[in-house]
Amino acid sequence: MSSSLSVQFLSPPLSSALPCCKQTRLAAATTPLAPVSKNVEAARLEPRVEERDGYWVLKEKFRGGINVQEKVKIQKEPMKLFMENGIEELAKTSFEELEKSKDSKDDIDGRLKWLGLFHRRKNHYGRFMMRLKLPNGVTTSAQTKYLASVIRKYGEDGCADVTTRQNWQIRGVVLPDVPEILKGLAKVGLTSLQSGMDNVRNPVGNPLAGIDPEEIVDTRPYTNLLSQYITANSLGNPTVTNLPRKWNVCVVGSHDLFEHPHINDLAYMPATKDGRFGFNLLVGGFFSPKRCAEAVPLDAWVSADDVIPLCKAVLEAYRDLGTRGNRQKTRMMWLIDELGIEGFRAEVAKRMPFQELERASSEDLVQKQWERRDYVGVHPQKQEGLSYVGLHIPVGRLQADDMDELAHVADKYGTGELRLTVEQNIIIPNVENSKLEALLKEPLLKNRFSPEPSILMRGLVACTGNQFCGQAIIETKARALKVTEEVERHVAVTRPVRMHWTGCPNTCAQVQVADIGFMGCMARDENGKPCEGADVFLGGRIGSDSHLGDVYKKSVPCKDLVPLVVDILVKHFGAVPREREEGED
Repeated sequence: MSSSLSVQFLSPPLSSALPCCKQTRLAAATTPLAPVSKNVEAARLEPRVEERDGYWVLKEKFRGGINVQEKVKIQKEPMKLFMENGIEELAKTSFEELEKSKDSKDDIDGRLKWLGLFHRRKNHYGRFMMRLKLPNGVTTSAQTKYLASVIRKYGEDGCADVTTRQNWQIRGVVLPDVPEILKGLAKVGLTSLQSGMDNVRNPVGNPLAGIDPEEIVDTRPYTNLLSQYITANSLGNPTVTNLPRKWNVCVVGSHDLFEHPHINDLAYMPATKDGRFGFNLLVGGFFSPKRCAEAVPLDAWVSADDVIPLCKAVLEAYRDLGTRGNRQKTRMMWLIDELGIEGFRAEVAKRMPFQELERASSEDLVQKQWERRDYVGVHPQKQEGLSYVGLHIPVGRLQADDMDELAHVADKYGTGELRLTVEQNIIIPNVENSKLEALLKEPLLKNRFSPEPSILMRGLVACTGNQFCGQAIIETKARALKVTEEVERHVAVTRPVRMHWTGCPNTCAQVQVADIGFMGCMARDENGKPCEGADVFLGGRIGSDSHLGDVYKKSVPCKDLVPLVVDILVKHFGAVPREREEGED
């Protein structure tokens, strides 16, 4: 099997010319990180992996002290389940038979994640969550209908979630159905390949790409190219499937920073240089139970044509040099810390086509003083006579009928396109203004997915929680809705407040970037008995002045959260108690 890739030639080269934007957006440069280099022995820079038979494996000399997941990868290459059709045989084998050997159990609980399949052993035994690849969050009505047809057959076990990476996750899948589901995905232009474990996650872009009157650049061509490269056009790309840990990427196209660049391993920040359009680069942002870090400047700029070579160079530097011991210390920022930002930059440059990497540009295109806009509701597009309608999807959860209805209204009022957002909402673009009134009267918008949710509901995000996820300590989605509803009965809020709920320290719902965050934990009630609780975070910010929130109060029993949130909203966000509000009338 050849490991060579030519996907960068599958699309015409992207122009390096400056995209259409106001010249006043040329802001002063972000101050690059001061050069930091560390004395690293030459032996430390020896690549730890090598190619064997088309796959990349860890060299024997570096296998001391590696973690369990690395041992599973060494024992059997996960990508063979897809690239050599191992999934067909696996799907024909009964679960009882598969449970008899460690190797097949490792397939079920580990290696299938390379195909985007996550066994819910603890809370949904025998059922899988399937995570897709949906670059930029753009999907079609046909794709949505197909996913609805998949989950419908699983009855109460089947549902879908919009994720915090502009992506779909579908639930209830059983192993014997997987080969046919994969074929069905391919027919509608979807894939679930390389969406879990030590792989590159869904490339995130501006949810308003191509339709936003204020956009800097349309991110869709770049996120599509990234996804094509990462998965080799859904055929499988083993050169980037044996990373030390998961890896996130985004392309910024908005002043609003809808893409959350500061929490990505690699973020492309639009900037011009000597009349050429391209991107400054941020690296290393991540969340984990033991550490959360904001991305830092790489002090590098690439032209638009070098988006893929740069991504490839960063991934290969991480793949080659990242440590593979304690899983809590294997994200890319730990490698950056070890080498120093200049040392890491040098390793990236070494892997560029001409072993060169330009320094960062001073012509950053993202405006620093920019009030983040709300995309929920009705908004005019840059195309005359068209609007987009942002719908609130409560905590991102949908049933099969919901998805069919969404596809129907997208076809009837738009162009059959839907956009998923990192806040777990959905946008219907390209609606003719003459059709807006009828669209807003649709039962789906009136009864389920409102374009005019309350202030607190519109900023609500929640992870899967312990309904399906074995790592979650508490239930999140239903509780997030219930707590928010109760809080709204006590106070009136006049400005946006983003509240995020995550069931465990893995913080899939990104509580550290929320105004108020809730991280599931075990607490004790007034009688000292164990109960579900949350560590409460406060002060997270997104946008140009991004900041990770801090713990405000630890181990709060869930039943005590409503009065605490009410107090926080009054003290820190100018909320007005409803009793006082009514008394002033």
